[in-house]
Amino acid sequence: MMNTDQPPSHQEWKALYSAAIEFKNAALWDWMHDTDIFGVQDPGSGETGYCCIMGAAGEHYALGVYSGSEGLEGLFRILSGEFSQSHDEVLYVQKCLMASFEDRGYLRKEDLQQIKALGLKFRGANAWPFFRNYTPGLVPWYLTGEEARFLTLALQQAIEVSLRFKKDPGMLIHPSSGQFFVRVPVKQGEGISWKDEWIEPLPPENKVFPVTAVDETFLNRLKTAGLQQRGIWEVDFFYVPAPIWEKGVRPYYPYMSLMVEHNSAMILNFQLEKREEFALKFPEKFVGFLERVKIAPQAFLVKRDEVCRLLEPFATRLGIKIKMVESLPVLEETQRSMRGFI
Repeated sequence: MMNTDQPPSHQEWKALYSAAIEFKNAALWDWMHDTDIFGVQDPGSGETGYCCIMGAAGEHYALGVYSGSEGLEGLFRILSGEFSQSHDEVLYVQKCLMASFEDRGYLRKEDLQQIKALGLKFRGANAWPFFRNYTPGLVPWYLTGEEARFLTLALQQAIEVSLRFKKDPGMLIHPSSGQFFVRVPVKQGEGISWKDEWIEPLPPENKVFPVTAVDETFLNRLKTAGLQQRGIWEVDFFYVPAPIWEKGVRPYYPYMSLMVEHNSAMILNFQLEKREEFALKFPEKFVGFLERVKIAPQAFLVKRDEVCRLLEPFATRLGIKIKMVESLPVLEETQRSMRGFI
């Protein structure tokens, strides 16, 4: 079985940089906007990457290839302006391969070494090709050979689709909403050709915390904890923009639970976990915290469903109200302070 984690070969890098240079020279953003979305199906995995050409605003020049339905959903959230006030939050929803064009100072040592090994030279602002895998909750990372091959094809197909779109601006709009224009590979001997298809993406998998029953042992401990109920607590969970680097593992952003007293703005408790371990570890640590401080709130204020679901078993057992609100002003100010400090 082929190891899909292998880095790109010299030939794969050469093909990728060649495709990126051709893409940049074509200046497709002169007539394509980031809302002109189309798909390219990966011949290797069969997954559709949804392509978004950026650069019309004259700031960030790139091709983003958003992976499957989850990637497409994240792209729609970005395009909606949901993250305009907090740029780092884009990293936590973006699932894509990206070829962008940056200033030299943006590149890392490995990128510059690869450019030198290929005998390439670039000069000026927004001139240096930069390739990364973006996965929610993880630090943007270097491409594998498999990813480099697909991104090369996506760049080539983006040029073809965009040149056709220039002549026919209605070609990406289907009479039935919800379907996308997708370039689909067809094997022909040793090579492939491409055909047009209209495809409706599958609904994205539900990535929220699974609803699991909290161990009764934890809930029973609350009965004997002698808790006094007072005050209102604001509670939220979010990624922290301070990556954790562990040997042999792709760096990740830790996931934090934060509890702040609504009236005094006092930080009551926080915990950091890997995102995938958060729901499993939260109950025991939360109960331990309540046992130590001997208090519980009269009400929780939350703004997201996943927070409500994790708190619900404890609130039900203790008779605490959970109120869903639009914003958590005290907690959000604390979060901004933390971000500034980090």
